[in-house]
Amino acid sequence: MSGLNPEAGHGGHEEGQDASGGAGQGFPGDDVDWALAGGIAARLAPPGPTMTGYTRDQVYAELARASASAEPHVREVTGLADGLPVPPARVVDRAGWARAATASMGVLTGPEAGVAGADGAGSGLAGKAGGLQAGAVFAFLSTAILGQYDPFTDDGTLLLVAPNVVAVERALKVRPADFRLWVCLHEVTHRVQFSSSPWLTAYMRESVDLLATEADEPLTDVLGRVAEQLRKRRRGEETPDEKGMIGLVSAAASEPQRQAIDRMLMLGTLLEGHADHVMDSVGPEVVPTVARIRAAFDHRRQHNPSVIQRVMRALLGVDAKMAQYVRGKAFVDAVVERVGMEQFNTVWTGPETLPLKDEIEEPQRWIARVLG
Repeated sequence: MSGLNPEAGHGGHEEGQDASGGAGQGFPGDDVDWALAGGIAARLAPPGPTMTGYTRDQVYAELARASASAEPHVREVTGLADGLPVPPARVVDRAGWARAATASMGVLTGPEAGVAGADGAGSGLAGKAGGLQAGAVFAFLSTAILGQYDPFTDDGTLLLVAPNVVAVERALKVRPADFRLWVCLHEVTHRVQFSSSPWLTAYMRESVDLLATEADEPLTDVLGRVAEQLRKRRRGEETPDEKGMIGLVSAAASEPQRQAIDRMLMLGTLLEGHADHVMDSVGPEVVPTVARIRAAFDHRRQHNPSVIQRVMRALLGVDAKMAQYVRGKAFVDAVVERVGMEQFNTVWTGPETLPLKDEIEEPQRWIARVLG
């Protein structure tokens, strides 16, 4: 899943699951009752900013219109998805996002794993405990996600979380109509990415399947790796990858899992950076206050989170999302500037054309390897 998350750069989104990196991490499908998780998350999710019924209806309608009007601009900038249908977005509240996101996790972690009671998946005390734990996490994430594209539903679903959009636009004191369209440009880009490159969904699922199948190991081994990562963090001995891209949950992964996480993070970096590039490339003729929105949004990135937020960010690897937006956009900006968007679109050919870890930092290496 890909999402725009204001506490993690933009989104995601998403920052939560995200399309884009780490989905399934820490929650093996057969240890979670995802139906329970969705109910818990929906009940725990705060309602969001106060709105009258009239304002709420107006926000929902405008977000729906903005998602539709964003599509032709995204297609023009990217050169992707020409002629494909434009399905409507779903505008939801925080509880609605939580239910949808946990349902998607149930699908993502296996065709039956997310259904409590299917071959024992998610049933019993372990499944209930996992559901409670996951529900609390998704309730937390429901307050941060502005929008999210979910490629794992039958036709792909674009979710826009109305109360979070309103909360951020009020906090930033930006023009609501411009901000809503700006958010939609980012999220519609994710829909365009996946609809024009169907292999992306299978690629993500393969990585998540590896995370789940490698999850069976003694709890003491997992805790040992987490403890060692904490010690390294205190001593200041973390590698750049561990600091910038891998949270404490990732530190508990086995080597095959870490490789899968790396693949997911590289894909997420590309997806989020590309979406950021597009949302700014559309320009002031479509979003008149785009420069002010970008400046205010980037300033928000630097806002010091609360102690609880810091703990959650460390555990969930949310700082990885911040790196994804910044590093990914720099990569896309550089490649497009040097070779143009049409040549850049070679990146969507297949897994072998995705940027490698070292190529994200040095775009010319990707150009040399892929474009020759």
